Amino acid sequence: MRPDAGPNPATEPPAPEPPTTEPPAPERPDFRAALARGPEAAVEAAWQLKMLNWGERHRERGGDPASPLAGLLRLLRAAHAEPRLRRLMPGTSHFSLWFSLSTTYPSVAAGPTITEPLRGGGYLVRFRTDEDPVPAATAEEAVALIVASLPADLGEVFNHPVEQGR
Repeated sequence: MRPDAGPNPATEPPAPEPPTTEPPAPERPDFRAALARGPEAAVEAAWQLKMLNWGERHRERGGDPASPLAGLLRLLRAAHAEPRLRRLMPGTSHFSLWFSLSTTYPSVAAGPTITEPLRGGGYLVRFRTDEDPVPAATAEEAVALIVASLPADLGEVFNHPVEQGR
């Protein structure tokens, strides 16, 4: 080989791979295994799964910070940071968040609130279907409204008995 021919791929080690821009995917909790460990484990697994699943949807749809997906993620994180809500089973549908005392179907409402993000920012906290919703500027403000509405004697979270064949 001539001295000016450059590196020889047969004798030179390959260049290191460039670092990836995305962190490795977090491990997904096994909800069925968590249920078997008890309601507290099931609740924590459900929180983690909600945040992972909604986070993935948000990234897949472009990550718009003003989207309802982004608003729901902020709401989930703020609610999970609040101990009185973190102990409850989170439920989500159509970008709304509510809480249950039961880890499995049927849900048992934990407080009279459903909270939904608004496109472009802010939240609506619904205490009852026959009342006007209360606006909140931030996820933290919405969470404070939810916590203030929880009854003092809320009760413990539980697993419904698993029905055969389900």
